[in-house]
Amino acid sequence: MAGIDVTSTQYTVLLAAAQSDGLSQQDIINATGIDRSTVSQVVQLLTRKGLLKRRRTRHDARAYAISLTDAGRRLLQTSRPIVEQIEEALVEALPASRAKSFLSNLRTIVAAFEPAKG
Repeated sequence: MAGIDVTSTQYTVLLAAAQSDGLSQQDIINATGIDRSTVSQVVQLLTRKGLLKRRRTRHDARAYAISLTDAGRRLLQTSRPIVEQIEEALVEALPASRAKSFLSNLRTIVAAFEPAKG
């Protein structure tokens, strides 16, 4: 992820913020499985980098709604080819007999963390 000047953890938080505008830090924790203190530090850092913005919520003055900035959206868009190359390299590193199983397991994991579509 060095090519896009964010760590994989920072990238994961950006992706979570891209999924739904106005998430709370707790929502990001739930979506990513990253611990509370790390999410807090990453959100602060990405805010300083101008990739996220925080605003107080109306229903809880202690909580922040977190959103991508335009710069954050651009970073995700321009990083897509890099991330796809990394994913391809991971799959190619596996023997063909294991790649299919790996991808199936990965889809199962991703589906388990996606919000229910109703």
